[in-house]
Amino acid sequence: MDLRLYGKKALVTGSSKGIGEAIARKLALEKATVIVHGRDKAQAEKVANDITAQGGHAYVVVGDLTRDDDVHRLIENAEKLAGSIDILVNNAGGSGGSKENWENTQAASWASAYDRNVLAALRVTTRLLPNMRQAKWGRVINISSLAATMAQPTAPDYSASKAAINAMTASMAKAVATDGVTVNAVSPGTIHSSALDSRFREVAVERGVADKDAPWEVIERAVLPMFAQVPVGRVGRLDEIADAVAFLASPLAGYITGMNLRIDGGLSPCL
Repeated sequence: MDLRLYGKKALVTGSSKGIGEAIARKLALEKATVIVHGRDKAQAEKVANDITAQGGHAYVVVGDLTRDDDVHRLIENAEKLAGSIDILVNNAGGSGGSKENWENTQAASWASAYDRNVLAALRVTTRLLPNMRQAKWGRVINISSLAATMAQPTAPDYSASKAAINAMTASMAKAVATDGVTVNAVSPGTIHSSALDSRFREVAVERGVADKDAPWEVIERAVLPMFAQVPVGRVGRLDEIADAVAFLASPLAGYITGMNLRIDGGLSPCL
């Protein structure tokens, strides 16, 4: 299917690895010009160079999204390199490795998680949204998490910050609905990343259910039920997240806005 993204310019924050990288690669494959963002310039350039080598168009911007001056600079650089941004994917953020629970959670951790996940997206979005509204076309896609609606007893700071992303998405979608701009959230469930792969293999050895170097399908089948009861019986893939984001970014999704799309293999009980 042609998603009609040729000529569109997309900024994907946190796209030097993981979900963001997969999204950047998919958008480039669909002929959008992609601005790869990260804090590690060498890693971001590696992704952009690989996209270019495969026939796509990609540029690099670097900056810390928790710093106003960095955001101002990287947006200026992105627009100088590619022109006005049509598509923004707010992917940067994450848990920050939080191990806190309700016995030791600290206000400072919550402030940091909110800054890293919510305010970072806000800083970028408020810089790009006016031009989208003026152009009467734009896409904002916020990468949330299943943790926002299925919070666990640990890492409450992360779950709360992702819930705020969902509320921000709903509010913004209503504010710009008549301007040709759609705003949606995507909430990944358990997704196969390098970190998850390593953790599953560690657990497989600890529990004695599989060898560390066993094929992924063996590891997945043995370990996944210990983490989550996913109805489809497997973890998600990075390309499945990227495919959904690319569709929401396209003209074909012009009547979809204010949605939180859960990509979780049926794990969430929410309708």
